[in-house]
Amino acid sequence: MKVDDLILQLQDLINDAKSMPFSGGKVLVSSDEVYDIIDQIQDAMPAEVRQAKNIVADRKQILTEANRESESIIHAAEERRKSMLNQNEIVREAQARAREIIEDAKQKSLQIRKATSNYVDNIMKRTEETLTGVIKKTDESLNAQLDEVRKTRAGIANSQKKKD
Repeated sequence: MKVDDLILQLQDLINDAKSMPFSGGKVLVSSDEVYDIIDQIQDAMPAEVRQAKNIVADRKQILTEANRESESIIHAAEERRKSMLNQNEIVREAQARAREIIEDAKQKSLQIRKATSNYVDNIMKRTEETLTGVIKKTDESLNAQLDEVRKTRAGIANSQKKKD
């Protein structure tokens, strides 16, 4: 079961619990049920953290492929430009077209990088939010995992800013 589902299950348990009179909104819940859900959350967390790391690795692969494709397009444009150097009018047209292709490749590469960073950032944000919710209710040993997610997300954001 996913952590999000388990947290919803925990919330439902609390929402369905009977409230204690004159307690300021406190409710009675079965500690066994709460501990069971918390145990399930703890079991599911490493899988979601691994999934987030896989997404980061996929982002790197997508960026590598995008860079390779843009380099290929740039190389092809430069080769075409060289082959047309002997003809004046054609040379000017080829140079203009090569610049367009290079600019287009750079724009596509930038768009792919931004889209990938946004995608990874959204996944990391959801993971961070999930971890934050779980940490409030569970063992503080998950703080280290949350810090790792935050550092990874910050690193991605910093690398995107440097490339922009």
